[in-house]
Amino acid sequence: MEIRYRLTEEDYVQFNLFHIKHSKAARRTLTIQRVIPPVLFLLVAWVFAEIGHASFLGLLITFSIVAVLWVIFYPSYFDRAIIRSAKRMMKDGNNEGLLGEHHLVMTEEGIVDSTSYGETKVSWGGIKAFKEDRHSFYLYNSAVSAYIIPKRELKNIEEIRSYLHTKLKHIESENK
Repeated sequence: MEIRYRLTEEDYVQFNLFHIKHSKAARRTLTIQRVIPPVLFLLVAWVFAEIGHASFLGLLITFSIVAVLWVIFYPSYFDRAIIRSAKRMMKDGNNEGLLGEHHLVMTEEGIVDSTSYGETKVSWGGIKAFKEDRHSFYLYNSAVSAYIIPKRELKNIEEIRSYLHTKLKHIESENK
């Protein structure tokens, strides 16, 4: 099976957001960063009340409001930080071959991804996970990187999904 597609910066950004939202380590980090600061805000209210001889109730209300706002708005800030970071990596690094035209050939042995800068090969056993969202298929070849196949460029999404499931049975048996 052969697929030709164009990978854009937006596809790369979407992959990073998808990965962060589905990574146990990233979710744990987000939870810690979402919970610890509000606890510290409340601790600061108590310290200020003790040191400054201010009204603890007034400081508690003020810092509680800040804590609640933090819990509510931090996830969207976190997502924007991921987007900025992904875009910065695209601008700063040597990314030839990542974006642009791709020719993906899927054979009995594995995948060959060709661009104007070269080609990469991976056997089906080298694919560690197969995931998807409404934008793309993600064929993870490591814990943090994947072949990104944008669905907008595919005419036969169901056929490709079925083909990939057939080739990636080793992943399903490992996950059981």
